[in-house]
Amino acid sequence: MYRIMRRINVVSRCQGVFLAERLKEMGLGTCHHTYLLHVAKKPGISQEELAREVCVNKSSVARGLANLESQGYVERRSSEQDKRVLQVYPTQKTMEILPQIRAALTEWNGYLTADFTEEEMAQFEQVLNRVVERAKCYMEEGENVFR
Repeated sequence: MYRIMRRINVVSRCQGVFLAERLKEMGLGTCHHTYLLHVAKKPGISQEELAREVCVNKSSVARGLANLESQGYVERRSSEQDKRVLQVYPTQKTMEILPQIRAALTEWNGYLTADFTEEEMAQFEQVLNRVVERAKCYMEEGENVFR
């Protein structure tokens, strides 16, 4: 499995380089597009929920959102129900660049899978989805999954 994960990491790092190039004029870093896509899909999402959905720690999300907020891509507001909870909203600036982000992701995914048959693509997605579900199970259950 180590070799599999190493290869997945290589693909992820290569995607980061690709997206950095495609999105550099917008001032977006490697993970920023993920935050923007989730916030646009769920306006008012809490920082904590966003961290769970993208499977990163809360401090990373807070730093990333602070950067996006300073660039005018998101607004963070205290929840009316619980002032300790910060909710995140996309700005018009985000809504305007979403098509470019989606196009870059589509281009990358198309490049990676250009020579896959439909059957190979279906198998790849099925296996990858199983791996993702196992990984998310760990994120939810922690060390308890090994007991």
